[in-house]
Amino acid sequence: MSWLDRLERKYGNLGIPNLMTTVVAGMALVFVCDLLFPRAQLTSYLYFSPTAILHGQVWRVITFIFLPPDSSLLFMVFALYLYYFIGTSLEREWGSFRFTVYYLVGILGNILAGFVTGGATNSFLNLSLFFAFAAVYPNMQLLLFFLIPIKIKYLAIFDGVIYAYAFLVGNLSVKAAIVASLANFLLFFGPGVISRIQANIRYSRQRQAWRDANRRDRW
Repeated sequence: MSWLDRLERKYGNLGIPNLMTTVVAGMALVFVCDLLFPRAQLTSYLYFSPTAILHGQVWRVITFIFLPPDSSLLFMVFALYLYYFIGTSLEREWGSFRFTVYYLVGILGNILAGFVTGGATNSFLNLSLFFAFAAVYPNMQLLLFFLIPIKIKYLAIFDGVIYAYAFLVGNLSVKAAIVASLANFLLFFGPGVISRIQANIRYSRQRQAWRDANRRDRW
């Protein structure tokens, strides 16, 4: 039984149902408020700031996850739809508890990185959902921008390129956020990936041994 199975047996009732729906709804609400009341500058009260947190604005520890993508309206609608679709699909596959743990580990990693480097973002946290979804449903097709059919594994590859480029050119805060956001994926899928790599290595060695034995038999 894995560590996650043991946790679920003890604390399975603590999972948050419809977690990604709540996150996406919060992002949409923040975007609409900024659109209708620009002078209020709601996002300025939500982003992660260690200094502000230590001065009593403790809500910033969690509210940064509700910041919407800083882009055009079309891209934001597409991004929120994708977050919702992927998050709810993973929750259906894993159950509320496991999905809550996955997302919570990413949040905690970003909080830790934020206190170390001075800033945290939800961008890479939400992008890490692509890796999990691609690992579970690699051949599922999505309509990119609601028009272009594409398999999720190719989106994950594109996601990986974004990670690699951002890690190479980004500052310390970006690098820490990327590492923190990948912690949940590695925790969930790392052991399985390592096992598959080890199995492939063993299989390759066996094939090579069989080939060598066949050569000796011919001679």
